[in-house]
Amino acid sequence: MVKFSKEFESQMIPEWKEALVDYRQLKKYVKKVMLARKPKETHEVTQDSGISIFDPNRAFAGRVSARPCNGDEHKEEIIQVKNKGGQDDQYETELIQFFSEEDEVKMFIERLDEELNKVNKFYESKEGECIERGEVLNKQLEKLVDVKQVLSDRRRGNYPFSRSNSDSPPSSNPPSAQNSDYSETPSELSDNPTESAQTDEVIAEPERNGVRRIDIPATTPTQAITAVTSMSWEDLVNNPKKIRCAEKMIRSAFVELYRGLGLLKTYRSLNMVAFKKILKKFDNVSNQQASAAYLRTVNISYFVCSDKVPCHCRVIRLMDEVESIFTKHFANNNRKKAMKFLRPQQNKDSHMPGSDSSYVETVDTMFSMFALLSLHLFMYGCNLFMWKSTRINYNFIFEFSPNTSLKYRDAFLICTSIMTAVVGAMVIHLVLTANNFSPHQVNAIPGILLLLFVTLLICPLNIFYRPTRHRFLRAIRNIVFSPFYKVLMVDFFMADQLTSQIPLLRHMQSTACYFLAGSFGTHRYENCHSGKTYRELVYVISFLPYYWRVLQCARKWFDEGDVNHLANLGKYASSMVAAGARLTLTRQPTAFWMLIAVATSVIATVYQLYWDFVKDWGFFNPKSKNPFLRDDLILKNKSIYYVSIVLNLVLRVAWVEAVIKFNVPTVESRLLHFSMASLEVIRRGHWNFYRLENEHLNNCGKFRAVKAVPLPFCETDLDG
Repeated sequence: MVKFSKEFESQMIPEWKEALVDYRQLKKYVKKVMLARKPKETHEVTQDSGISIFDPNRAFAGRVSARPCNGDEHKEEIIQVKNKGGQDDQYETELIQFFSEEDEVKMFIERLDEELNKVNKFYESKEGECIERGEVLNKQLEKLVDVKQVLSDRRRGNYPFSRSNSDSPPSSNPPSAQNSDYSETPSELSDNPTESAQTDEVIAEPERNGVRRIDIPATTPTQAITAVTSMSWEDLVNNPKKIRCAEKMIRSAFVELYRGLGLLKTYRSLNMVAFKKILKKFDNVSNQQASAAYLRTVNISYFVCSDKVPCHCRVIRLMDEVESIFTKHFANNNRKKAMKFLRPQQNKDSHMPGSDSSYVETVDTMFSMFALLSLHLFMYGCNLFMWKSTRINYNFIFEFSPNTSLKYRDAFLICTSIMTAVVGAMVIHLVLTANNFSPHQVNAIPGILLLLFVTLLICPLNIFYRPTRHRFLRAIRNIVFSPFYKVLMVDFFMADQLTSQIPLLRHMQSTACYFLAGSFGTHRYENCHSGKTYRELVYVISFLPYYWRVLQCARKWFDEGDVNHLANLGKYASSMVAAGARLTLTRQPTAFWMLIAVATSVIATVYQLYWDFVKDWGFFNPKSKNPFLRDDLILKNKSIYYVSIVLNLVLRVAWVEAVIKFNVPTVESRLLHFSMASLEVIRRGHWNFYRLENEHLNNCGKFRAVKAVPLPFCETDLDG
């Protein structure tokens, strides 16, 4: 089920965003109420007493000054909402005898009043504009009908002479356009119903058989009104082309008015639902029923129930009247033709991915997975280039064969090929979907792409860098079964890369779920992002890379007996605890878990930074001739090392975003999460260079240039 906040953002009118209820901000105030209430729960009595954080002696009063639409009498209220009156309705809720610790409730109610007053003021202003616009268009339409009647009478011989001495139309009531000999249907005026509808939104309210104007300035309707007004009676009567032009302009203005009415209807309904949802959340948090009284105030407020129209959804009635006017004057009473122009964008429902939120979610998952993989390959290519340029013997360190090891050009070629294939597959997917191909055929494209990559990875033929592919698979096998294999440099180096690719592993889990459940690109998307099983998988995937490194450190300590490996084990264990605390915080956003998440993350970050700088990079040697660095440096410019220290420190604290949770819309939040994941990949690529630089310098210090191969026989056996 789609959350209301996402649905609210998807349906809102972008140009009116600031005039809509600020639902996200109100949710923050409700959250503050919830957090303030937690410490007091122990002082609350049982539910039977009906008391929560509100003291009954200081409950909200319950008068509502305005009359409810349904006229019901209500029982004792817990809030008091007053209409301060004046030219504009201004509502204000009074809070009686509140204690200082309940200021969060007062802040929420005050913000709620501000939002209600804002919506009413905006709606009233637009309704006033609608009335004005409708009157102008009514006069324009009457003038057009008069002109067409005069032309028709002239053709019949009733007006044989020009009306050059008078610029005013006949005083009799003008007949309808369809009774004129010069009447044109929309199809005669234009073959494209949308050709004159590409303007800003206009909102209108018809009154009686006319139209009353609402809205935002619309370029084409304004031009239509100005153009027709500027045409003299003589010019119109003597020039049928100008009459056709005027009729086309006025028709376009009515189309825009109708479109605007639809926007006003959406604005009204979205705000109504937003108030209901946020008040329901407030009731749940406070264990009170404050919503009933406030909703009665909402229901009699201007944007729901103005003085001009009885309490019901007048927007629908107004749209019906506009349809009637348009059908009568511009479509020869053919409603089907009229609706073709009034609703040109309301096509038959389709499976276009642009309107399918599940498609967006899925494409984001697939694209992010391959994008993060390609970015990591690109960073590895940069590492290979830098290692080669600085003569760091990475083949010896990783025990690669110089003849078959991957070169930096190969890494760049692979990452470019992956992204080209992914973008091409997505373009084909969109084109086929837009052309109404079978969903089963179209949705198989991402699956085919994924299958192709997996096939190439495990292909036994000596093609597409087989030595590199097989070495990669062996490293993954050794990581997964860490306790049972001796840990080599390349194995724990690869495991470190996986700790920076947890988002990629989550995307892989989601993608596997889509294909296994047969729900890729359908409305069953939530099957892979909700439920107990999903929550458990998220924890497992977040822990796995750290767990594998813990096992590798344990195996290294068992083989070598070096206590440093146990200290390294503690670093990854602290990272597991911090990751678990942050995940729990997202599901239980309480002050307690906030404190736990921050504390564990700070400890883990300090641990990681110490290990990065001192153990992995060899920096902060107090006896070094290079302050805060080490004696031997490969790069000549020392400032690069200091910049790298600061950069690694900044990128290590990216977890702050997971705790603070920046308030951004849905699409931007996906971009933010992808950006955070990309920054971690970049940090890892940056870390890789200095890690191998330090390893290379240690080998140089011990004059290790060849591998020490273990021999099969003991020396005692040889002596015998």
